[in-house]
Amino acid sequence: MTLMSEATITEADILTQVINPDRPGLPTELARAILDLKFNPAALDRMNELAEKNRQGALTTTERAVLEKYLRVGNFLNLIQAKARLSLGGADTSPR
Repeated sequence: MTLMSEATITEADILTQVINPDRPGLPTELARAILDLKFNPAALDRMNELAEKNRQGALTTTERAVLEKYLRVGNFLNLIQAKARLSLGGADTSPR
């Protein structure tokens, strides 16, 4: 892995170095539990509302900060779920 400039590195880049989502290594039950993690309906509604305001160019500074936090958490969830899917290999990875 090539080291990125410290000015351009993101939290997702750092988490990728910790989680190694391209390598298996999680116990089956943990991997399945991680795949069950998702945003609740209220959070999804808020993210959609913020995304729409962003598309319209109408986000306040505070709302932009909140949207960025949701995006960072979503990126983390994507990384850890990628590792979970890889850890399960050919096992069923659909949500229960």
